[in-house]
Amino acid sequence: QSNFLLVLKMSIFVPIKVYLRGILLHYFIQKKSAAEAHRILVQTFGDNALSDTTCRDWFRRFKNNDFELEDKERSGAPKKFQDKELEQLFDITGDRYRLQLMRLSRALKEKRPLYAQRHDKVILLHDNARPHVVKRVKTYLETLKWEVLPHPPYSPDIAPSNFHLFRSITHGLADRRFHSYEEAQKWIDSWIASTDMSFFRRGIHVLPERWEKVVSSDGQYLK
Repeated sequence: QSNFLLVLKMSIFVPIKVYLRGILLHYFIQKKSAAEAHRILVQTFGDNALSDTTCRDWFRRFKNNDFELEDKERSGAPKKFQDKELEQLFDITGDRYRLQLMRLSRALKEKRPLYAQRHDKVILLHDNARPHVVKRVKTYLETLKWEVLPHPPYSPDIAPSNFHLFRSITHGLADRRFHSYEEAQKWIDSWIASTDMSFFRRGIHVLPERWEKVVSSDGQYLK
């Protein structure tokens, strides 16, 4: 009975406000408009981007030589998050991740029907990000009867995007300079489209061996 190795590296990155404001300041210095900066943020961060109105407000501050990115102190007691509130936030992102797993399960049944017919096992590798390990996600994975591999604390050595894809892209980016987000995106799209499928298969095929090495070395980096 063969196993189907499923590699799922879904990093859920939610940028903090100060980080986004720093990006706005960068584009302000580059003499871009608030509208341009907002459009780039939306393309990059989607629903987590600052609103158009907020971008314009910050550009007005910058024009008035106010470059303080932290929120100014307000009167009254500061907002303090309790553990229960944090758990609710994690539940929200956990629900989103569970929805992704549901879609993935359906896609596997549609695109790989033989696995379901032969009752082959799906082996899932994902990291220990909080949304990946909340109770409702664990419970759903149990209903799928997928085998979840242990994952050491953050280790790029078992992320194909890191040890295989990004390394090759970095070589291609040597000495290149982009003048806009669109130009960089166009280059990346072109690079992926022109790369043979065998390249991506190699990254997946070497993963089992790399995973065994990382786990046996207790998460130490590979040379």
